[in-house]
Amino acid sequence: QVQLVESGGGSVQAGGSLRLSCAASGNTSSRNCMAWFRQAPGKQREGVAVINRIGGTAQYADSVKGRFTISRDNAKNTLTLQMNSLEPADTAMYYCAADQLYCGLRAEWYRAWGQGTQVTVSS
Repeated sequence: QVQLVESGGGSVQAGGSLRLSCAASGNTSSRNCMAWFRQAPGKQREGVAVINRIGGTAQYADSVKGRFTISRDNAKNTLTLQMNSLEPADTAMYYCAADQLYCGLRAEWYRAWGQGTQVTVSS
């Protein structure tokens, strides 16, 4: 079983930066793929970025490419999302997710989820 706890959300003005963290515990192989998702009120949950445990290959949603960077520290069991040049459209609840086999941006395939951390970007 995997436990995920997000932190680092907050309020920032457009153009600012935030750094989200996800502390992970539990079965290591169940966290081969780790990802960030977000969900704004009234919208579906969307994949933001994903990274695998071995090799660190990352994939990003088109909307955040060049602005967000996902990274992981396997020794510290931590997943990070560095968000720069934030826009009001980035306002959402951000979730950390993990899966053993699936390394993509479709939420329905992930088995483990955190509780989320709120990011609010004002114009």
